[in-house]
Amino acid sequence: MSKVQDPSTIDLVTEPVVHHSPTLFEDLTFTGFSELIRMFPDTWLALTHIFGNYIWLLLLLVILGFTFIADFVIRLVLVRFARYLQRHKKEFSRTFFVALKAPISFYIWLSGTVFALNTLLLTFKVFTDLVPYINGFKSSLALIALAWFSIRWVQKIEGYLKKLERSSSKWDPVSLEALAKIFKLTVFIITGIVVLSAFGVNLTGLIAFGGIGGVAVGFAAKDLVSNVLGGLMLYMDKPFVTGDWIRSPDKEIEGTVESIGWRMTIVRTFDKRPLYIPNGMFATISIENPSRMTNRRIKETIGVRYCDIDQVAKITSEVKAMLLSHPDIDSNQTLIVSFNGFGASSLDMLVYTFTKTTVWVEFHEVKERVLLKIAEIIESHGAEIAFPTRTLYIEDSVKLEEVTTKSTSAEALK
Repeated sequence: MSKVQDPSTIDLVTEPVVHHSPTLFEDLTFTGFSELIRMFPDTWLALTHIFGNYIWLLLLLVILGFTFIADFVIRLVLVRFARYLQRHKKEFSRTFFVALKAPISFYIWLSGTVFALNTLLLTFKVFTDLVPYINGFKSSLALIALAWFSIRWVQKIEGYLKKLERSSSKWDPVSLEALAKIFKLTVFIITGIVVLSAFGVNLTGLIAFGGIGGVAVGFAAKDLVSNVLGGLMLYMDKPFVTGDWIRSPDKEIEGTVESIGWRMTIVRTFDKRPLYIPNGMFATISIENPSRMTNRRIKETIGVRYCDIDQVAKITSEVKAMLLSHPDIDSNQTLIVSFNGFGASSLDMLVYTFTKTTVWVEFHEVKERVLLKIAEIIESHGAEIAFPTRTLYIEDSVKLEEVTTKSTSAEALK
């Protein structure tokens, strides 16, 4: 008992540390604990008298107390620093500290718990052969915490860059999403390899088995590989991005892109049904992307009556002038208003122009105003829009024969 009560000796705490390479947390805990004993020897002696033969409980409370204080202080510092960066509009730097908060808290409690467990095992001299395995398990969990931080940081950066993309066109959201997924996959693979190595798994044999089995799996999963490569092609070529309206003349595909995954792309059709398309299909079909059109086209054939032929030139001239001055028509694009041919029942006039807007609803509103204005111009010249009609002409000989037949019939009745 006297050995424990001596303030200069704290073997029950140092023993778990010297059995392996101490972590920064364990080293700080040991150093802080030693300094507290040297600063308050009377308090330490009083505590040892209070706990008596339960010194292990005192050590456990001290270690967990240090763990709680360290976690509280570090989380407080990270929160304050993140708020400081937010006030100074340093959002990119802020993502690091926001992503670090949860993983570092996990690591602190992991170190404190393992430190306390090792202290108990070595104090009671039971299951001491498990200490190296516990430390190895802690190292594996520390790597998982590091991978967790990496993935969280990538997600925070991805969210930050997406905000920038909304305010500036120089940022490409599809490329950002692809880089984020590749980084997450890389972190997952590296972490898995390191964890397996920490548990003593022979990676050489595992890699050799993977090389042999990879050939068989490749044949069995060729469609899956095709879809993954198709997804990579979509990320690299970027024929469309999330939110685009796409359609294929080869397949019955038309709708708005909801998400682009590694294996399949989800398209929401205009009747609100989800369409799941394997990415490999995009390598074999043509895709139109109407969302990237610069203008929408108005192409109409408008016919006037044959009896209004003397007004056609005036009508086409005024319609063209109206389109050139129209605020919703792009006069820098091709604009044609001309007499185009003799129809079966009308003199056909071609109206060919482009609107400034590409929005589907707004386009139809502009088109409606343009067509109604053309109808007013035609009416203002005393002409009318033609519709299918048929006129019957009777030759004079037919009329004379009809009159003779009627006269003969009348005489016969007399």
